[in-house]
Amino acid sequence: MERTMIPGYTIGADAYNDIPHVCASYGTRALMIGGKQALAAARDKIFSATESSPVEIIQCLWHGGEASLENIEMLMPEAATADMIFAVGGGKAIDTGKVLAQRMGKPFFTFPTIASTCAAYTSLGILYHPDGSLREYSFSKIPPNHVFINTQVIAEAPVKYLWAGIGDTMAKHYECTISSRGHIPCHIDGMGIALSTMCAEPLKIFGEKALADCGKNLVTPELTETVLGIIISTGMVSNFVQVDYTTGLAHAVYNGFTVLPSTEEFHHLHGEVVSYGILVLLTIDKQYDELNAVFQFSKAIGLPTKLADLHATVNDLQQVADKALAGIDVRVYPYEVTDTLIIEGILELEEYNRKYEKSR
Repeated sequence: MERTMIPGYTIGADAYNDIPHVCASYGTRALMIGGKQALAAARDKIFSATESSPVEIIQCLWHGGEASLENIEMLMPEAATADMIFAVGGGKAIDTGKVLAQRMGKPFFTFPTIASTCAAYTSLGILYHPDGSLREYSFSKIPPNHVFINTQVIAEAPVKYLWAGIGDTMAKHYECTISSRGHIPCHIDGMGIALSTMCAEPLKIFGEKALADCGKNLVTPELTETVLGIIISTGMVSNFVQVDYTTGLAHAVYNGFTVLPSTEEFHHLHGEVVSYGILVLLTIDKQYDELNAVFQFSKAIGLPTKLADLHATVNDLQQVADKALAGIDVRVYPYEVTDTLIIEGILELEEYNRKYEKSR
């Protein structure tokens, strides 16, 4: 039997008020797991929303810093007596709580405190080694039971996370449309592919204003639309389409950059590097009109367009390409992706940047 689950969500500055209504039917004991900054931003609001309700927060724990198997195993004893897991924070904190709940067979709820990835809505988890390099994807058909998106918390978070989230979100459209090219998709894949347009076009319209509003800690329609695009639209596509459509060359490029010490040293964010991967993808796919449009948008909001923006050089390209191909991201693609193709695509993009800068 094929089963597709579509999580519910609540969005708004008062989103946490829905916690008792939504969660009480799953039990009374909730274990809250999150990042340190995320818990500082949301913990008191969640406690306030559950006060005098059937839902009790039994513990509030740091997720350990990485979405790693080691941290998940460390948290298992603490989760044993919980009825449900509350995963609070960004992608790594949420994926830690998500995979923990999936492996223990417990319902879980997500509380994104930044809009940087679609992790809060998806069933897929991304696991890393303790050193921050990619380990594996954790595949599951079980997404969160509900997502609570407090837009005021997100508006008060550092703008860089929303900025990176825009880059990560836009990749979903380009990746799944290219990965599925030439296929006749089944119903659920076709739904996700069609929906993927909502991962790119609205962000081009609202993204720049949303970043300005976030910088002022303002909840505005543009910010809300951008947050919905990052978390819900992209997450829904990820849950709908098969795994070989939900990823692609932009994420392969990101995975390649995780082996470079400079990526960790300079704190380059997931979506930031993925946004660069979109430009590599469009260059290799020879979508030059779209490359120009996305390149101009990236320049307008300060996303990376060249190796120097990511503190990398041409000397890094072979190990980036090797790591990019070590995963599953491009195993289903309309043409063979080789290390040579990736390296040549990046070098072509470098030349594109040189011509752009020369024309200024």
